[in-house]
Amino acid sequence: MLGDFINFIVNLVHDWGYLGIFLMMFLESSFFPFPSEVAMIPAGYLASQGKMSVILAWLAGTGGSLAGAAFNYYLCYFFGRGLIEKYGKYVGINEKNMAKFEAFFNKHGEISTFNCRLIPGIRQYISLPAGLAKMHFGKFALYTTLGAGIWVAILIALGYYLGENEAFLKEQLHIIIIGLVLLTILSFIFYFWYQKRKNRAN
Repeated sequence: MLGDFINFIVNLVHDWGYLGIFLMMFLESSFFPFPSEVAMIPAGYLASQGKMSVILAWLAGTGGSLAGAAFNYYLCYFFGRGLIEKYGKYVGINEKNMAKFEAFFNKHGEISTFNCRLIPGIRQYISLPAGLAKMHFGKFALYTTLGAGIWVAILIALGYYLGENEAFLKEQLHIIIIGLVLLTILSFIFYFWYQKRKNRAN
């Protein structure tokens, strides 16, 4: 049954093409709980079969991620905290969590925008404090694209090289997610160390 579902997803990505990838990644990057693995790993597998272009799949996935992030950004940019307080509970955001996100973002906005795009379950929400803080959109788009682009590339590579081995793919994806979280923690540590050293020098 699981194999039938996987075949259905692969066929869906194939039938919808790059527009489908863009739309699914848009959903994943906005409020909707749609896993990016569902879109990008099948795209990588189809690319290994010569049925898709790796570059175009990456552009569609990264572009969709940026568009979804921009959607969240501008919602908060124009409608502010009231929107989150009124509707956030319907997508798993409470006032306490949002306050923590916002406080951290106000101090470390740029590094947070990049790093949090690499962490599942968090990357959808980092756009919200960016919009509330009215972060310069050019910087927001740059760091979002860099982070999302890395994640999309990893998923495409997994599908390309491991798409036929479902069990091994699941194992590797789990390891990669852990590795990305550890890498993100290390980059934050380095960032804080650099800022502290910079402040002492001044």
